[in-house]
Amino acid sequence: LHFSLFIDCVITKYYQHSLALAFAVNEINKNANILPNVTLGFHISDSYDSARMTYRTTLDLIFKSHTFFPNYKCGKQKPLLAIIGGLGSDTSMGINESLLSLHIVLQLIYGSFAPDEIQTMGAPPFYSMVPNENLQYMGIIWLLEHFSWTWVGLFVVDDNSGEQFLRILEPMFSRHGICSAFTKRIPQEVRMEEFVNQFNDASPVDISFQDNKAGTIIMYGESFTILWLRTFIYSQDSGNKENPLSGKVWIMTMQMDFILTGAARGWGFQMFQGAISFTIHTKEVPGFREFLQIIKPNWTQGDGFLKDFWEQAFDCFFPDPGVPIMDDDSCTGEERLESLPAGLFEMHMSGHSYSIYIAVYALAHALHAMYSPRSKHRPMLVDSNIELQNLKPWQLHLFLQDISFNNSAGETVSFNDKREMRGGFDIMNLVILPNNSFQKVKVGRIDPSAHEGKRFTVNEDRIDWPRVFNKVLPLSVCNEQCHPGHQKKMKEGGKFCCYDCVQCLDGKISNQTDMDDCFKCPEDHYANKNKNGCIPKLITFLSYEEPLGLTLTSAAVSFSLTTALVLGMFIKHRDTPIVKANNRDLSYTLLISLLLCFLSSLLFLGHPGKVICLLQQAAFGIIFSVAVSCVLAKTTIVYLAFMATKPGSRMKKWVGRKVSYSIVIGCSLVQIGICTVWLATFPPFPDLDMHSVNEEIIIQCNEGSVVMFYCVLGYMGILAISSFIVAFLGRKLPDSFNEAKFITFSMLAFCSVWLSFIPTYLSTRGKDMVAVEIFSILASTAGLLGCIFCPKCYIIVLRPELNSREKLIRRKY
Repeated sequence: LHFSLFIDCVITKYYQHSLALAFAVNEINKNANILPNVTLGFHISDSYDSARMTYRTTLDLIFKSHTFFPNYKCGKQKPLLAIIGGLGSDTSMGINESLLSLHIVLQLIYGSFAPDEIQTMGAPPFYSMVPNENLQYMGIIWLLEHFSWTWVGLFVVDDNSGEQFLRILEPMFSRHGICSAFTKRIPQEVRMEEFVNQFNDASPVDISFQDNKAGTIIMYGESFTILWLRTFIYSQDSGNKENPLSGKVWIMTMQMDFILTGAARGWGFQMFQGAISFTIHTKEVPGFREFLQIIKPNWTQGDGFLKDFWEQAFDCFFPDPGVPIMDDDSCTGEERLESLPAGLFEMHMSGHSYSIYIAVYALAHALHAMYSPRSKHRPMLVDSNIELQNLKPWQLHLFLQDISFNNSAGETVSFNDKREMRGGFDIMNLVILPNNSFQKVKVGRIDPSAHEGKRFTVNEDRIDWPRVFNKVLPLSVCNEQCHPGHQKKMKEGGKFCCYDCVQCLDGKISNQTDMDDCFKCPEDHYANKNKNGCIPKLITFLSYEEPLGLTLTSAAVSFSLTTALVLGMFIKHRDTPIVKANNRDLSYTLLISLLLCFLSSLLFLGHPGKVICLLQQAAFGIIFSVAVSCVLAKTTIVYLAFMATKPGSRMKKWVGRKVSYSIVIGCSLVQIGICTVWLATFPPFPDLDMHSVNEEIIIQCNEGSVVMFYCVLGYMGILAISSFIVAFLGRKLPDSFNEAKFITFSMLAFCSVWLSFIPTYLSTRGKDMVAVEIFSILASTAGLLGCIFCPKCYIIVLRPELNSREKLIRRKY
């Protein structure tokens, strides 16, 4: 049973592909557990990098005749079950077109193809020995995002696959915040003579750009793409021109390999130092290195490629028998493969060789399953006792698509529903050795079967970056990142990856790099000075300990003691004429209410609680209403008393204690009613003021209903204005102890304080608002105390001789 492999023998490095095939067939033929009593054979064909030659070779494989007769079988037949090939898309497409579709021969491809190319390959069942190409696209995005590379260059081979690469990758760039700094197309070179001619001509690729910001360049193509670019860069360096591509991080796709051939074999790969490449996932196959070590030019007579490979790899030649050796360039046959630089041949099994190795085992296991009586597909065959010589390739397809086995490297091999090999990619780092060879170091993995978040892994510590970066992570951004505390501002007309950085506005922060917008801190936090973080606000209130609170407390206590002292003085001298004048009981009531007014200001200090907030405004409103009502009663009694002294006046019946008490009680009850409605509907409550002071959360009492609050103040204003008017009218009445003129001054001070209170109260916030209210309470109360009672205290204490009935009668006349 035979199958065929198509390889590109022009490149010495690709010779390993055929050796991997031979190694796998050797292992299977020696394994008694797979296809016992069956010997597998193979045929290797050179594609010659030509679609025409691939077409012709495929016909020859199918019809097996020295003379080509389509659709005729001549001579002894060796059943061809499958074709493996090739590395390039052109080779596989040439094999597939109209040949395998007519004869239903299985094809296993080990190169990488764009999704639309696979769809055009038509009806014959083919199997991809490499993972889906889309996984590589996603891997490139993950790699760029991991290192925060957002400004990258693209070198793409100028063919259909390159266009497909750009059509898929560039929209993915936009979705993930990545921009292409430039896109350069490299011509596709399929023949060495064309390559040389193209090199001698003027290059169609212009690399004279200067974009040092693009520190990363993605290259998509095949191995000749690297060879072409190296040749061109070498010509640039030899002309003493500045190389704009030096010191870049190259990202290579899995189709590409670092090869040496012809005149370029002495140049090395210095420009690709530190490159990152995606390769098909591999594991070391036991025995393969030893298999390579025993290969000699006389290893087998059936290997038609070994002689040419040996001469190209070791740059020597095998002299014809009988011809004398003229120089020292002849091959000895004792050269060792491990002495070759990696660009010519690698001793480690490459990803493509690993795919070929698995492909051979997959076919062998499918054949083994076909002849297993327990196979679920065996009843579907027309002849259950089918002979191997009469085996049809399409029959093998039923078993191959469901195959699953463990290879010698310990990995499970199976196909998905799209006939693609399950698996992922390895991420390799290119390390250039002193002898111009290189070593590939595995630094990461893309595993689609892993859990979310673990599908992409990379070990930065193992990466050897280009030496120009001095072991520091390379940058590849259009401009420096916006540090925390700043936000991005797009440049008009430029790509979104290029932007300016502007500082966050007041009250906003950004705590990450390259943020599109700044944001506000939570209400209980505030932005720090650098605007890159939030600091918890301190919870504060107007306490007794702080200077302002201590000052107001001292003032309230001092005024309270003064009021108590005046009250005690009036009680002690209660029988003196000056105390009796203008209703002694009203004076006592007024002094007590003033005392309570001073003490009520202490309710606004300290930690506000629910009960405190209920008492603050209600107590303040009611007590002040009682005080102002007493003042109104005093002025009214003075005015009525004077009117009653006129002959024939009917005002005498209104002069008495009942009228004064009625005024005080009636006016106070109205305020009590207003406060009761307030507390019953929408009472004050403890509240947090988070906005008045940037760095603090102030605990204060919210008025609840603002309308009711101003109703209380408005009613007090009405009482005060009424008292002021009555007192103003009676300020010149002829009485030695007439209080009207003092009450006029007290009401003037009282109204001035509360009229200035309203705009000041509305324009302040937080603790200042509370302090303004306390100050207004103390100032207006002190005005009443000072203007009404200081003159009387002056007479009682300092001029007691004036506090007598005789002085009173004498001054009246």
